[in-house]
Amino acid sequence: MSAPASRPTLVRQAAVFDGTRLHPARDVLIEGPLITAVGDALPLPEGAHVVDGTGRTLLPGLIDAHTHATDAGQLRQSLLFGVTTELDMGGAPATARRLRAAAGGRDDLADLRVATTGATAPGGHPHQLVETGLLEPFPTVARWQDTDAFVAARVAEGADHLKIFIEDGTAIGHPMPLMSAQTVTALVRAAHERGLRTVAHTLTRTAARQAIDCGIDGLAHAPADGHSSDDLIEAAAAHGVFVVPTLTALTGMTPTPAEYALADDPRLRPYADPRWLDELDRIRTTDPAQRVGPISMDPAHAADAALRMFRLGVPLLAGTDGTGGMGHPTTHGISYHGELALLVAAGLTPAQVLTAATAAPADAFALADRGRIAPGLRADLLLVEGDPTHDITALRAVTHLWRRGVPVDRPALATTGAGAAEIRS
Repeated sequence: MSAPASRPTLVRQAAVFDGTRLHPARDVLIEGPLITAVGDALPLPEGAHVVDGTGRTLLPGLIDAHTHATDAGQLRQSLLFGVTTELDMGGAPATARRLRAAAGGRDDLADLRVATTGATAPGGHPHQLVETGLLEPFPTVARWQDTDAFVAARVAEGADHLKIFIEDGTAIGHPMPLMSAQTVTALVRAAHERGLRTVAHTLTRTAARQAIDCGIDGLAHAPADGHSSDDLIEAAAAHGVFVVPTLTALTGMTPTPAEYALADDPRLRPYADPRWLDELDRIRTTDPAQRVGPISMDPAHAADAALRMFRLGVPLLAGTDGTGGMGHPTTHGISYHGELALLVAAGLTPAQVLTAATAAPADAFALADRGRIAPGLRADLLLVEGDPTHDITALRAVTHLWRRGVPVDRPALATTGAGAAEIRS
């Protein structure tokens, strides 16, 4: 569990990745919930605790830009792996509010921002999950004339941003109704009028282009149904959208999920949820054809599209689509490290991926108090052995972790189930 920060902490002589670039060894002072000084040979405040950063790198807490949280145990798992903020992309409003409130008052959970109910057509995605009992029935948008009232209801139920589903089901083998472009445009306009950013669920090239043309702020997935044309890539750059590739979720739908390697990494396995490890063992022994189903998506297409967008200036945000309990192995916390490795494999440098994990999502969602290391910002920080700007997997070797300046005892937190059950829908 985490413990109250009772005295200042001075991290001495750590390399500092500030959210956009790496600085040579310097000192960082934490007082209360904030970073109060960054520099060389900082004076030691009376009674301060000193942490030796020699040979280590200090980074902002990681931000997962695409999750679906249903209980506090998932937020605890995220924090264990250095993810100090989750951006939830849709779920039951009452659960979202309770989890966000819990995360706001506790330092043994990752912080949370929520989308509540996503916008979709009657019978549209993810209505199929209602049919299987995984989701409760939710309101939908039948006409463009209904959009203002729909968005107003989302604001009333506490949404921090708006999720819009543009999904005809062809990529997942389940055709379903789709909202019109006029309706999507009206939703974006209504959300912007209320100060909400908009994020579109788009798995196909057609859906991505529609979202871009309708004025969306970001793509919750990179298109994975085929090779994206230069016109699509250039449109994303011209319209100033951001993209969350969610490569680990897409590989989770393939016969060999990226999570297999994560579960076997000795830096990660001791902190993994035992229930997730059991589920992964079950998945390993399941016939891939039976488990995956009629999916017509390829993570390589998504990786290629995201990389080409990034090279034209599109902000790239690291996100997992971590759920838990939805039939694929992508989960909270540990899967994030798989996403970062997949982004490096796609062609980004480790330093670029670190920005995608920190400053870029903070900027995209106007979280001005985090995502960087600078005086006055939240002391959401992790200290790791080595240099993750050269080897992204160095992020897995966490030596110290702070959430709002509170030191997190990872071994103790990993052995407790507190929080996993007391806040559920």
